[in-house]
Order: sequence, then structure tokens, then C-alpha cells
Amino acid sequence: MNDATFTRNDTRPAQNTGRPHLAVRGVHKAYERSVAVDSVSFDLAKGEFVTLLGDSGCGKTTLLRIIAGFARPDGGQVLRDGENVTDMPPARRRMGFVFQSYALFPTKTVAENIGFSLTGSRTARERRIHDLAHLVEIDHLVGRFPHELSGGQQQRVALARALASDPEVLLLDEPMSALDARIRVKLRSELRALVDRLGITTLYVTHDQEEALALSDRVAVMRRGRIEQIGRPADIYHRPASRFVAEFIGISNLVNGVAVAGGIDAGDEFWPLALPASALPGARLTAVYRPEHFALATDGTGIPGTVESATFLGANVRLTIRLGSGRLIIADRPSHEAGGLWPRGTTVSLKPDPLRAAVITDEHP
Repeated sequence: MNDATFTRNDTRPAQNTGRPHLAVRGVHKAYERSVAVDSVSFDLAKGEFVTLLGDSGCGKTTLLRIIAGFARPDGGQVLRDGENVTDMPPARRRMGFVFQSYALFPTKTVAENIGFSLTGSRTARERRIHDLAHLVEIDHLVGRFPHELSGGQQQRVALARALASDPEVLLLDEPMSALDARIRVKLRSELRALVDRLGITTLYVTHDQEEALALSDRVAVMRRGRIEQIGRPADIYHRPASRFVAEFIGISNLVNGVAVAGGIDAGDEFWPLALPASALPGARLTAVYRPEHFALATDGTGIPGTVESATFLGANVRLTIRLGSGRLIIADRPSHEAGGLWPRGTTVSLKPDPLRAAVITDEHP
């Protein structure tokens, strides 16, 4: 796509810090005895890119369809720039929608698909179609039919069609799920660059964690129809608000124990940790250590363990370490420092970084 260089910097269109551009207020939706969306509320600022992330069945697509007007909520409101659009038909909401399946008309050309909803003179429609095709770099494909296009090309057509009516809000329902990994990485960068260029408010649905973290200004992690946590990608990853988020995002080593001076007493082990001021001695806590939060040594200091496996991942080597308590720990170390130091059966000392681990209130999964 044009202007596809993906940089997240100060050239990005400024967001409106006043009234939300898109607001969801207490939206609820149930099907028979199953609650799909459970009193969800959140805001998007103008020009913001927010992703709804969760497993299949968590309610993210239902919520997106409610916002678009394709499903009616049992309660709550959807507001666009302060206007209540909850009962407004989709065509009047000023929202563009990209379907997971793209939903292109098989008997229409690319140009006809893009211009399906356009009105006005033929000349004006043709100019708009040309501009949109150029924007998403499919100028040379406008005479083809969907079956003659690759998955990535079909996605571009669907995106151009969603932008044809000049929407204020762009909604995308897992638009890259059918593409292979290499194409997904390329297109997500181009999509984000295009959204930044247009300054359009965007709500994106995916089950792909890497996609959500790479694309978004903020990520809303959904579970059982509710938003478990919403925040910047770095906050979601480094400061999970619950055990579910900690386990769902990335790889986590969770250590349950009791707060003591300087860390957590896990029974068979002491785990060094910078405890928050609110953590009273004796309080039950869970520490979240990511694989990159560990250093390794062979000098006997730290928590002793034995390497059970080492997987080369390019930049890193991922080690599975069995501690004396029986606990399994996943630790990542730069591959350049491995040098054959950690074959299976090697005794190592695990050194957690006490300043980087997150702390959550101990709870059941």
C-alpha cells in the first residue's frame, strides 16, 4: 500500500483527547442462556487504533457487529462522536466494515466491488474507485474478479470498499486470519501505515497476540464476554492485571507464594521481587516472570535447576529448566551467549530479575 513505511512516531495524526470518537457504554448481548457480551464499556479517541483480542467465543466479533449495527444489543449504547447510533442502520453510522471472509461479490470486478456503495455521477464514482485502488496498490487489478486474486489482494479490495464511503470509524473482523504468516506481517504493517496516514479511528478484532501487540495503540483482552484488561501493548505484556491476562499474553512463569521481605516465599524457594507498597507481609501473591526476566549462571548462586531442553529460536535460545522443587521454568537467553553451555542435564543457577517481574493478587485461574 502507498506510504507503507511503518513508523510509530510524532508524525502520526494527533488524537483528540476530549470527547471519545467511539464510545461503548454497558453493551450487553445474550443468546438464549449464553451471554456473548457482558456489560462492556470502553472508549476510542479520534485516530486511535484499538484491538479486541481473545480466543474464539469470547465475544469480540459479536461486540464488533453490535458496533457496526449488524447485531442489536439487549442493552447499552454505541456512540460515535457523541451521537447515539445504537438504533441507527449500518449504512448511516459512518463506519466501514471489513469482514473476516472479505465478503466480496464473486460476479463483480474489483472496481465494481470497491464502488458498490458509491453514489453520484459515473465520473465521480470512477475517480473515487481509482483513488482507492491506488491507495491500496491494486490499480492493475481493477478489472479482475475475486477468484483471480490472492488472499492478500482480496483483503486490499475489501479494505478499499470499506473506505469508499469515507467512514469516520473503521471496523475489521480478523481480516488476516486466512493469510500465511509472511503476508500477514507485511499487510499488517501496511494497514497500520495507511490508518495513520488517514487518521481514521480503528477497532480491530483478532485472536493473534503478536498481531494485536504489533498493530495497536491499546489492546483490550476479552474473556467470557468481558474486557479483562485494556491498555497499551507494553502494559498488557509487562503489567498484566490478572492471572488470565498473564497466562494468555505471551509466555509466563507464575510463582504463587507469600509476601516476605525482599520477595515471595514459595515454600521450597525464595523468589526475589520488588514488592509493591500495598503488599502486606503474609499476603498471598502471584509473581509473573517472563522468559527474558532470567539470567543464568553456573557459580551456584541463585535458584538451582537442571536444563531439560534447549530450543534454538534464532535470536534466542529457549530453555526449559527443572528446579529442585519440581517446578518447570521457561527462560530465554541470547543465542550468541549459549555456545553449547546449556546442554540437557546441565546444572544452572536461575537468577530472576526482581525489578522486572509483575505482581498480581493471587487468584484462581
